[in-house]
Amino acid sequence: MKFTELDLNDDVLDALDSMRFEECTPIQEKSIPVILDGRDLIAVAQTGTGKTAAYLLPVLSQLSDGGYPEDAINCIVMAPTRELAQQIDQQMEGFAYFMPVSSVAVYGGNDGILFEQQKKGLTLGADVVIATPGRLLAHLSLGYVDLSRVSFFILDEADRMLDMGFYDDIMQIVKFLPEDRQTIMFSATMPQKIQQLAQNILNDPAEVKIAVSKPADKILQAAYICYENQKLGIIRQLFAEQTPERVIIFASSKLKVKEVTKALKLMKLNVGEMHSDLEQSAREEAMYQFKAGKINILVATDIVSRGIDIDDIRLVINYDVPRDCEDYVHRIGRTARANNDGVAITFVSEKDQGHFKAIEEFIEKEVYKIPLPEGLGEAPEYKPRARSASDHKKYRRKPHHGGGGGKRRKKNS
Repeated sequence: MKFTELDLNDDVLDALDSMRFEECTPIQEKSIPVILDGRDLIAVAQTGTGKTAAYLLPVLSQLSDGGYPEDAINCIVMAPTRELAQQIDQQMEGFAYFMPVSSVAVYGGNDGILFEQQKKGLTLGADVVIATPGRLLAHLSLGYVDLSRVSFFILDEADRMLDMGFYDDIMQIVKFLPEDRQTIMFSATMPQKIQQLAQNILNDPAEVKIAVSKPADKILQAAYICYENQKLGIIRQLFAEQTPERVIIFASSKLKVKEVTKALKLMKLNVGEMHSDLEQSAREEAMYQFKAGKINILVATDIVSRGIDIDDIRLVINYDVPRDCEDYVHRIGRTARANNDGVAITFVSEKDQGHFKAIEEFIEKEVYKIPLPEGLGEAPEYKPRARSASDHKKYRRKPHHGGGGGKRRKKNS
């Protein structure tokens, strides 16, 4: 379907035309009409499906149509990380180029000037506020932010926000919002805790689900069955002759990221790190240097497995097996983008064999096991334990429940 077939404002269509966006992605085709109809929505779609445009375009269209207060915050977009908030803000600027719609990004950092800029945007009533939960609550606690006339409340990557412990923060923010609002929730997965959140803050929502894609065929997937103390030796051998231009190494925790980064620096590799302990300026600098090719290896937690737009990642290494099968898809999906080829290698220690077997079943593919390089000793045998019924329940795909139509909400005056 083309964007011109949707009931979008002419200014939005002009912006899309200037950006040469013509065809909707499936999540956009299914979500935009529901949002334009004023209905609450829960949409399940992974990164890379065009979900940001799926909620920004209909909201911008309605704001551009008019009828909303000019001196109030009309839309709140919640994002789990600073990086995603910045990325949404950049897309917002592009889409709103032809529209009299203002926005401000509100996220953490120790920059006092940044805090004052955010305060100004919030007090003047930016149409769209894109915020991380903690920083928005910090401003709300100081008493100068009025959310009583918000018409649209959007949660992007809701599952990631809950994984990061933001449930209470979200519920606290909801208390500042009017009941007569449209609530839109996007999530890559649909676990029980997301269903609970949806029941608490959405009103008779429609549901749209785009099935999690299998990893792209262009991604060459492989694994090393190894002991934990052999992992750094494998990396040393992999990069002994030549380091690929862009490599992301995913580790399970920020402590592990720090340890691996330190070890790789001792190997004289050009490496940076990305995790939540870093100040905002340090995270931005690491991402800039990685994108610019000034560092070739980025060691990171799952903070960059979703929502970071880098098209030419050559190699993804899972230093640890992700606990969630869909996180595996998100991680290795950082490579083989924009028609490029890519390689994804996973280090599978003894304790992770059951999790990796679950991933193989989830993607319906047996991943090739590479023999350990010479000199690293014997590898453990690959004998993943049989999974229990509860494991099967955890890893199986969730069923789709469709939703019907609804009436458009009244705009705030």
